Amino acid sequence: MKKKILIVDDEEDLCEILQFNLESERYDVDVAHSAEAALEMNLGGYNLILLDVMMGGMSGFKLANKMRKKLQLQTPIIFLTAKNTENDTLTGFNLGADDYIPKPFSIKEVIARVKAVLSRSAYHPNTDRTLSSIIEYEDLQIDLNQKMITLSGKKMSLPKKEFEILVLFFQNPGRIFSREEILSRVWDTDVIVISRTIDVNITRLRKKLGVMGKRIKSRSGYGYYFDKS
Repeated sequence: MKKKILIVDDEEDLCEILQFNLESERYDVDVAHSAEAALEMNLGGYNLILLDVMMGGMSGFKLANKMRKKLQLQTPIIFLTAKNTENDTLTGFNLGADDYIPKPFSIKEVIARVKAVLSRSAYHPNTDRTLSSIIEYEDLQIDLNQKMITLSGKKMSLPKKEFEILVLFFQNPGRIFSREEILSRVWDTDVIVISRTIDVNITRLRKKLGVMGKRIKSRSGYGYYFDKS
């Protein structure tokens, strides 16, 4: 099947050029000319999103933040932006970007970056939103819509932050998240939180999950990860 790519950019001429060239590489390409329009689409149904940072209305950073935190989507993202400072680049990667291409760029560079991200991505898009609403592993189920978990047949609710940390780990098994990354993914950017808060939440989460909680492991000096092996 063709890989599906969504371009989100308010520069219509640029979108047309990107779409033409990516379709020439045998990708299935859709376009949204605003972040608001993109939110009306099934963002989890794409293999990759090319996302402009500076758009009228909602910015690309805000859309990515909403995708990762509210919608709990792990669709790969490449930012396209005229903003090329170190802080902007770090913001993009902290929001879960897979790559960051400054404008102006060559089409060949974009195609090369797209191929690189798709080749290393393990993400499988969903054809329907409901397909991604349940995450299952052994005797644990996570219902993303109801914000509930079922452990060994018993339903239970978790505090919001613990639930979001659990989802982050389960959607990215084996990936190590630093405390700073967890803070940026789970907590609002305008809230001051110390890194010790992460340790406290994970300790509580491990205790509530019992044996399953032991799979949430730490690596000294790096961070936390979910061991699915």
